[in-house]
Amino acid sequence: MGDKTADAWKEEGNAAFRDGDWDLALARYSKALALAKDDGERAVCLKNRAAAHLKRQDHEAALSDCSAALELAPGDPKALYRRCQALEALGRPEEAYRDAKQVLAADPANRSVQPLLQRLFRAVEARAAESAQTGNKVARMFRHVFGPGEDPDKRRTAANNLVVLAREKAGAELMYREGVVGQAGRLVRTEQDQVVYLACVRVVGELCRGHLERTRGVLQELGMPWFLDVLNCGDEERVNAAQCCLQTLLNTLSGMDGKPDGKPRKELCEQNGKEIDTLLTCLVYSTTNRTFTGLARDAVIELITRNVHYTALDWSERLVAIGGLQRLLEVCSELEEYKYESAMEITASTRTLASVCLARIYENMYYDAARERFLAAVDGFVKEKLVSPDIESKVRVTVALTSLLLGPLDVGDSVIAREGIMEMILVMAGTDDRLQQKVACECIIAAASKKDKARPLIAHGAEVLKKLYQSKDDGIRVRALVGLCKLGSSGGTDASVRPFADGSTTKLAEACRRFLVNPAKDKDMRKWAVEGLSYLTLDAEVKEKLVADRPALQALVELGRTGDHSVVYGVATTLVNLVNAYEKQELAPEMVELAKYAKHHIPEEHELDDPDFVSNRVTVLAKEGVTSALVAMARTESPNSRELIARVLNAVCAEKELRGLVVQHGGAKALLPLALDGTDKGRKQAAQALARIGITINPEVAFPGQRCVEVVRPLLSLLHQDCSALENFEALLALCNLASVSETVRQRIVKEGGVSLVESYMYEEHEMLRRAATQVMTNLAACPDVVRLYEGPGDRAKFLVLLCADEDEETCAAAAGALATLAAQSRKLCRKVLQAQTWLDSLHHLLLSPDAGLQHRGVALVAHMMRSSKAVAEKLIGTDVMEILLALSVLKEEGREKVSALAAEALQAAESWKLIKKPGEDDDEDLE
Repeated sequence: MGDKTADAWKEEGNAAFRDGDWDLALARYSKALALAKDDGERAVCLKNRAAAHLKRQDHEAALSDCSAALELAPGDPKALYRRCQALEALGRPEEAYRDAKQVLAADPANRSVQPLLQRLFRAVEARAAESAQTGNKVARMFRHVFGPGEDPDKRRTAANNLVVLAREKAGAELMYREGVVGQAGRLVRTEQDQVVYLACVRVVGELCRGHLERTRGVLQELGMPWFLDVLNCGDEERVNAAQCCLQTLLNTLSGMDGKPDGKPRKELCEQNGKEIDTLLTCLVYSTTNRTFTGLARDAVIELITRNVHYTALDWSERLVAIGGLQRLLEVCSELEEYKYESAMEITASTRTLASVCLARIYENMYYDAARERFLAAVDGFVKEKLVSPDIESKVRVTVALTSLLLGPLDVGDSVIAREGIMEMILVMAGTDDRLQQKVACECIIAAASKKDKARPLIAHGAEVLKKLYQSKDDGIRVRALVGLCKLGSSGGTDASVRPFADGSTTKLAEACRRFLVNPAKDKDMRKWAVEGLSYLTLDAEVKEKLVADRPALQALVELGRTGDHSVVYGVATTLVNLVNAYEKQELAPEMVELAKYAKHHIPEEHELDDPDFVSNRVTVLAKEGVTSALVAMARTESPNSRELIARVLNAVCAEKELRGLVVQHGGAKALLPLALDGTDKGRKQAAQALARIGITINPEVAFPGQRCVEVVRPLLSLLHQDCSALENFEALLALCNLASVSETVRQRIVKEGGVSLVESYMYEEHEMLRRAATQVMTNLAACPDVVRLYEGPGDRAKFLVLLCADEDEETCAAAAGALATLAAQSRKLCRKVLQAQTWLDSLHHLLLSPDAGLQHRGVALVAHMMRSSKAVAEKLIGTDVMEILLALSVLKEEGREKVSALAAEALQAAESWKLIKKPGEDDDEDLE
C-alpha cells in the first residue's frame, strides 16, 4: 500500500466515485494529492476531489478545491465548471456566471454549460432588478421618514418598511451606505411619534445584527451615550427596543447568535475586547445613575444578568473588579419611602432583578479566591453603611441583606450570622416605626429559607411576628403574616410535622386569601399574600381548599399574568405545590425499615396528595388559564423561578387532554428557552414537557416554522442514562414525529449527534424503548446524511438486519422500513445487508410473514437490492428468495396487491441485467 503512486490512488478514487462511494473517493483523491509531484497532477486531483464534494453537497469544500486547482491551472474548463456549480449552489450567481462565461469561451462546443449559462444569466438579471428595486424602495422610504411635512400615516408605514428592509442583506447595505444611521440617530432625539421612534431604534439594531463592520461603524458614529440616552425613558416599549438593540450589539461583537444556548466566539471577544469592556463599564455605572428611570435601570440590570454568566461573556470577575457589586447593592438598598434629591427611581421589580443578578454573579465565582473577593465587597458595603449610627443606614443595610438572602443565599447567611446583625433586625422589628418594622419583617422572612435557619427564628422571631400581625397597618400585617406562614411551613410536605398548633395553617391560609381576593388591596399586598400561600400550600388540606376557591385561583392567575418579576417566585412556588411538581425524595423500602428500626422520623404523605387528587388539581388550574400566567412569568432571568415554571408546565403536559390548551396559550413557545437555559432539573422538566406535546400534537402545529428545528436539542437531551426510562421513551416518540416533518429537521437531528443517541436505545433490552428508537431511525433513514453514516464503517446496517427478525412485530416492521428506505438510496448499503450473518433468516422472516405490512417492507427491500448491482442480485438468486418472489408475484390475495407488484418488479430487475450500463457509464462526471 505504501508503494502506490499518486496516479494509482487517483484511479482508485475514480473507481470509488463510479461506485457511488463518495467518502472513499475523497479519501483516495486526498492520498493522490499528497503524493502528486507536479502542478498538473495536483490540479487533476483537486478537480476530481471537487467532483466528489459536489456529490456530497459540500459546496464550500468544492469551491475551495476548484479555486486551488485554478491557481495551479488557470482557465481549466472543468475546474471552472465545477466551481460554477458550487457558486450557484451557494447562492452567488454573479460569480458563477463569470466562471460559466469563461468555460464557454474556452470550450464553445460544451453543451452542458449553455443551459447553465442561461439559467445564471436570468438569476443575475433578477438579482440586479431586485437590487435596483430595493434601492428605489429605500430612497422612497427615506423621503417619507426623514423628509419635511410628510403625512403621519405614510411616515409610520415607511418607518416600519425600513425595519423590514434592514433585515435584508441588500437593503441593509444600501441603507447603511445612504447614511441611515446618522439620520435615525438624530431623528430619535426629537421624534414624538412612537411608531417612527421605535422603527428608528430597531433599524439601528437590525443593521448591527450579525455584521461586525457595520456594528463598529454604528458605535463610532452614534457612540455609547446615544444608546444609554435612548434606553433612559419611562416608556416600556422604547426601553425594550433600546435593550434589544444593545443586546444585538453585544451579540455581534462577541459572536453570540442571540439564542438561549448561544455561546460567544473567543477570537471575536479578544478582537473586540475594548468595545465589549466599554459596554460593560457603561452598563455597570448606569445602575446607580440618579437620572435614570426605574424601567431603564431594570433593563440595564437585565442586560448585565444575561451576559455575566460564564457561557455568555463571563463578565462576573471584571464586574467585581470595577465596583459593580457595591453599585448593585446600592440599588438593592434603595427604598421608595426615602425620597430625597439624589434618590434613585426604582420599580417594584428592581430589587428582585438585582437579587437575580447578584446570584448569577456569585454562581460564576468558581474558586475560593473569587468568592472571598465577592464576600469582601459585600462586607465592605455593610461596614460602610453601619459606620453611621442613623436609622436610615440600618434600614438600607437590612433591605440590601434581604436582597442577598433572595439571591446568593450563602452570602446572605454569612452576613446575617455576623455578631449583632440578627439582634439588630429583631430590635428594628420590635420598634413602633412602621418602616423599620416593614424591612425587618421582610428580612426575617428571607432568612427563614432553610430548616436550620427557621428553628432559631421560630424560637426568637415568632413572638415578634405575632405582635406585628396585630398592627393596624396592612403592609406590616401582611408581611408578618408571610413570616408566620414561612415558619409554620418549615415541616415541608411531611404531614406529621406541625411547627404550630393544629389548625393554624388553615387559619393562616384564610388570612392570606382575604388579602389576595380583596380588590381594595394594592398589588403589593396581593404579592405578599401569594408568598404566604407559597409556603402554606405544602399542606395538602390547604391545596384542596385553594383549588376549590375559584375567586382565589383567578386572583392568583391574574397576578401571574402581570409578569411582574417581584411576584414570579411566589406565584410559581404556589403552583408547583398545588400540582405536586416539587422534588420528592424517593425512599427505598429497606431504608424505611432501617429508619423504623433506628427510631428515626419517616416523612408521611397526606392522603389528599394521592395521584387522583393531584390530577384533578392540575385540570382545574389548566382550565383557569394557568398556562397564560406561566408564559408571562417565563420571561424572568431567575434560574430557580424558570425551573419552577417548567415543573408546572410539565405537570400540566402530563395530562394528555390538556396539551392542546398549553399550545393554544403559547406554552410550547415559552418552553423552548426554558429547555435550553437554566438549572439542569429545569431544563429536563421543560424538555419532557416539549416531548409530551410533540407526541400528542402534530409538530408542525405545536412547533411552527423554525421551532421545529429548535426543539431537537431539548428532546435529544433526554436521551441520556441519567434520565428516566419514561423520559427516554417520550423523547423518542416525539423525535419520531419530528423526523417525519422535513429534511431540515432530520439534518438538525443528525448534526446534533442524534443518530448515535437514538441507536443506543435500539440495543436496549426494554422492548418499548427498542421499538421507539427503531421507529425514529425509520423516519431518519430518508436523510442523505444518515445514508452516508450507514454506508460507512461499522455494524449499523448489520444490526438493522438483525432487528428485522425481532420478536416484537412493530420493531421488526420499523427496522425493515428503515432498511428498505436506506437500500433505495444506496447501492453500497445493499451490499452491506449481505454482510450480516443472519441476512437470509431476516429476509425469510419478512417475506414469509402473515402480516401484509411486514411482507410489503421485505419485498421492497429485496427489490431495491435486486436493482442495486449484479453481484447482489446473483447472491439473492442463489438462495430460495427467488422461489419466494415467484410465489408472491402470482399471489392474488386481497390486501397484498402491492406485495405482488413489488415481487414482480424484483424479478424483472433480476431478468434485465443485460441492460445495465458498464461501470462509469451511468455517471455524468468526466473524471481524469
